[in-house]
Amino acid sequence: MSIRNQLQQGIYKVINPFVRVLIRAGLTPNMVTTIGLILNIGVSIIFIEGAEKGNRGDLSYVGWAGALILFAGLFDMLDGQVARLGNMSSRFGALYDSVLDRYSELILFLGICYYLVAHHYFLSSLVAFIGMIGSLMVSYTRARAEGLGIECKDGLMQRPERVILIGVSALACGIASKWMGGNYKIHWPNSNFPIFETISIFTIPLTVMAVLANATAIGRLKDAKKALEEQDQKNAATKQAGDVPRQADGVKSNVFVWVLLLLSMASSDVMAQKQKVAVSTPVSTAADTFPVPPRRSNSLFYLQRTPNTNTIICELNEKNGAPDPDDPVHVLWIRYTEQKQRQELNFIQRHFAYGINSRALGNGAYELHFVSYKRIAMYLRKSPLDNQHHVYVNIDNKQMLLNRVFIKINPGGTFWSPNVEYLEFKGIDTESGQELLQRVKI
Repeated sequence: MSIRNQLQQGIYKVINPFVRVLIRAGLTPNMVTTIGLILNIGVSIIFIEGAEKGNRGDLSYVGWAGALILFAGLFDMLDGQVARLGNMSSRFGALYDSVLDRYSELILFLGICYYLVAHHYFLSSLVAFIGMIGSLMVSYTRARAEGLGIECKDGLMQRPERVILIGVSALACGIASKWMGGNYKIHWPNSNFPIFETISIFTIPLTVMAVLANATAIGRLKDAKKALEEQDQKNAATKQAGDVPRQADGVKSNVFVWVLLLLSMASSDVMAQKQKVAVSTPVSTAADTFPVPPRRSNSLFYLQRTPNTNTIICELNEKNGAPDPDDPVHVLWIRYTEQKQRQELNFIQRHFAYGINSRALGNGAYELHFVSYKRIAMYLRKSPLDNQHHVYVNIDNKQMLLNRVFIKINPGGTFWSPNVEYLEFKGIDTESGQELLQRVKI
């Protein structure tokens, strides 16, 4: 686990009791996100008040704005935790959070730029505007890359780092102005050009943030370019081998990826060990003891795994009579261990474990992968036999119409490395029309 994730988990341990209080009080994740936006509007108002009513040497407004920035930033963490601990995650909630985060940043930088321009810090206001561009591009580059099926979330200046740097520097500037004066300056020798003044306590970190934010966006763009080129090379090789590629016997399994799939862990910085797998066709299976979820007109396949019967359901997501090109497969739970209710995945499950990435192949067909495991491809396309969409998978040079995926875990493993015995696919052999069971031993 990276230092950043360790710090994040440490903060979660501190704020989780407060999060549970918010949940008991009836606050939803969207309400917490909205409160964060309102607080950032308050930040902008403080900067604008300082521009209109304060003088150039009065940096108390900057200090108060910094304190409110840090308080508002807390709500960026609270909304996600409220969703996770309160089991209130939803796809719209994730979208709502992302949109309001962008509004919050734009409104924040509006206030900063207004203040700096009003007090004739022209160069610093230009830097703030460049920082705003970098902040938006960091988020946009990630969103666009993930829309193309590329994970893109690295970088030195992500949103939490930006909020902390701006908030701390603004607060420090306001406090420092009380004992060193708001008009303190150090001039370049034999000139009137100031190389440092009190406001620099705020604007120098702002400049660092602007540079690193844009560097982060450019770095993500480079990483996405490399990943897309690798995908294009694999796709070109696949087309030469045939329209629907077969999976080789020597498939390798990333153990930690299966930890994500089985335990819904969000960390991506743990090194995994790779093991050879073998394919066999079992006569009977432990999965037959699990409940069979009710089938709907848009059902595709389902996934089950020990140690409990909670089931992942994959359904066709149509738009205007065809698979939605942005999200052709809808993934959700049936919570058999609770009240057998249908429930949306939470953010971590959707983005790191059970969510499905898709790539359009043309003619209404899509290549599918679980976000946590990309080595076995699935294919969504319409069958000429019943004119319905189905998911197909190829294991051991046999193609099946997929109905169920089952993961068997034996006792004796650890939290980070569960003792996964096999991965099992069940469906209909497209050549013989008979039921087919293919097991991948880990």
